[in-house]
Amino acid sequence: MVENHTRRRALSLIGTTGVIAVAGCLGGDDAADDDTGDHADNGYDDDEHSDDEYADEMDDHQAGVRVAHLSPDAPNVDVWVDGDPVLEDVPYRAVSDYLELPPETYDVMITAAGDADTVVFDDAIEVGDGDFTIAALGELAEENQPFAPAVLEDDLSDPGENARVRLVHASPDAPAVDVTAGDGETVLFEDAAFGDAAAVEVPPDAYTLEVRPATEDNDGDVVATFDVEPVAGTVYSAFAVGYLEPETAPADEPFDLEVVVDNEMDEHDGEMDDDKHDDDYEDDKHDDDYEDDKHDDEHADEDDGY
Repeated sequence: MVENHTRRRALSLIGTTGVIAVAGCLGGDDAADDDTGDHADNGYDDDEHSDDEYADEMDDHQAGVRVAHLSPDAPNVDVWVDGDPVLEDVPYRAVSDYLELPPETYDVMITAAGDADTVVFDDAIEVGDGDFTIAALGELAEENQPFAPAVLEDDLSDPGENARVRLVHASPDAPAVDVTAGDGETVLFEDAAFGDAAAVEVPPDAYTLEVRPATEDNDGDVVATFDVEPVAGTVYSAFAVGYLEPETAPADEPFDLEVVVDNEMDEHDGEMDDDKHDDDYEDDKHDDDYEDDKHDDEHADEDDGY
């Protein structure tokens, strides 16, 4: 199932304490009161700048950041930024909405959900201008690949009459792969190793993607196929996840392709959805962000004999 993750949510600095919270998710009445405080410390004169003007100026300097949980043997996790939770109970294969925050270096910590003492990652991550996916890759067991987040730069620009598809190799026990279509006649991705990310633009059409171990002639045996139908003016990420041999892996998570919509053209105004300001964002539209249908394997044709 293709998930849509184009909508943004704001990460805002609350008051003078530097506490980071997800607007609409963590802030209660007290947080809302703090957010209306004096902005003088930020160099803004309240007499000359309305709240809307201040927000617009801050929006000009926001990075878009989302989190993808792609570690097959890791439990549900909480994500902390500078000591405060920004995402909670994130399951395997979930990809969050984009969060907005100023470009700088942040202390990012990933813990087991509901257990802040069980830390699986704690380090500084630099966020620059632009849009990024922080992808949790590898395994806690480290049988094939060590657990480590990777920062991927996202190209959300309009692909025009084509669709842009980015492949992210996140399968710990899979070798470098080639991805072809049309019984190998069209090579989309070559020699993609674990942790690699690469993008290609294709005409809108129905494709059967063929995943093969990488060879010089891109003619390795097909180990899995996936049917996709990209739409013009749309940007996708396709995360290759799970294990080729789940029966001997640390977790019984079979190889699959998690496809999400990163951005899409708005039919009404001809602009990419990501460029819109979501002032009318409603939290209740996102109560089911991490539904079990993220684990729908109906499009995967696996070959455990590889």
